[in-house]
Amino acid sequence: MSFKVISPKTTDKLHQAIAENQGRNFRFCAGGTDVLLEIKKNPQEDLTLVNLAQLVDDGFTTTEPSADQIRIGALVTAHQIAHDERLRQHFPVLCEAAIRHGSRQIRQVATVGGNLCTASPAGDMACALVALEANCEILSTKGTVRTIPIDNFFTDVRKTDLKKDEVLRSIVVPLDHASEVHSGFVKVGARRSMECAVVSLAYHIRMDDDHRIIRAGIAIGSAAPTIRFVSSACDYLKGKTMPQLNGTIEQSNNRTIGEAECDTFAQKVLEYASPISDIRGSAWYRSQVLFNISKSILS
Repeated sequence: MSFKVISPKTTDKLHQAIAENQGRNFRFCAGGTDVLLEIKKNPQEDLTLVNLAQLVDDGFTTTEPSADQIRIGALVTAHQIAHDERLRQHFPVLCEAAIRHGSRQIRQVATVGGNLCTASPAGDMACALVALEANCEILSTKGTVRTIPIDNFFTDVRKTDLKKDEVLRSIVVPLDHASEVHSGFVKVGARRSMECAVVSLAYHIRMDDDHRIIRAGIAIGSAAPTIRFVSSACDYLKGKTMPQLNGTIEQSNNRTIGEAECDTFAQKVLEYASPISDIRGSAWYRSQVLFNISKSILS
């Protein structure tokens, strides 16, 4: 195995590195927590790693809030996300996913961009960002930026919509200022920590002052070739009232979610799953776990 490393420090140098390697086998890396394991498992000759860790560009390295969105640079680490107060306030699902991502040491270097570009169906932060209906800002060597919904970013197992002359610069998460938010990340693995998910579910449910659901974002991981946004299950929840979030159930409201509605919702989530059997769990087990955790987020 042989490879060389290029470490551009400016965006211009990054563009130059990408342009000069168009005819070669090259890959991006930042924290390297995924890439180094991959090339150790599947050695590649004449590989060039474009190391983004030393890049100085706020678009890549910072979290920038505005009135209607928060932009997260692709080089922001899982540790930074987990401890960002603005993100914890607005997007608990993303912070919970970041906390569940690997060990403390891995979280110090693993980046949100790396978690997306690896395009694993078990990606923790990726699953949360799909539930949040984020957008990906993609920079080309020409200096142009195109924006696509994150749901379109993943095209297959470990494949993305990135062209060879492009790099993921940032992720934009919209703010809608709901009165109340029910938001979290459920990850089931063979052990409690440092494990890829056997199945995962990210949810971000917005409610009005009467606890009625006005919008829901729910995504499932490790249950299909790519992380899936479960649209019909989200639509099913609109207009219903979440039970027990304030410690009480308004029995007079016949729209309050009950046991039968929980079952229907969980079944709608399963419609988006096509799990496989592997060393970490069977397809049957994944389906059963996904059904159960889908019900659990509504009670």
